[in-house]
Amino acid sequence: MDLRGPVVLAAVLLLAGCAEVDSVVDGASDTMDKAGVCAEALGLADLNPLVDPDRLRARAEDKEQRLRELADNVADEDVRASLLTMADSYVEVQQERFDDLSVVAEWAKRNAERIDTLREACT
Repeated sequence: MDLRGPVVLAAVLLLAGCAEVDSVVDGASDTMDKAGVCAEALGLADLNPLVDPDRLRARAEDKEQRLRELADNVADEDVRASLLTMADSYVEVQQERFDDLSVVAEWAKRNAERIDTLREACT
C-alpha cells in the first residue's frame, strides 16, 4: 500500500492550516497594536494650560514626539493621520502664547475635535 499520496495531502493541508493561523495571528497582532496605540494616544491627549509656560511647552513637546513615534509604528493610515494631526496641535502649543485665555479655549476646542477624529479612526 502506497501512503505517499495521503501523507503529502496531509502535509499540504497542515501547511495550509498553519498559513491561515499565521494570517489570523498577524491580523490580531495588528488589531492589538492599533488598540494599544489608540489607548496610549488618547491618554496623551490631556494638557493643563494653567501651568508655567515653560513647563507647558516642555510637556507639549514630549506629547508631540510620542504621538509621532506612535504614528510611525501603526499600520492603520487613518489612525496614523490622526496621530500626526494631534502631534501638530502640540507644536501649536509650543508656539502659541497660552497666557491669553481665548487662545487656550480655541486650542482646546480644536484639540477636542482632533481627539474625536482619533476616536473614530480607532474604532
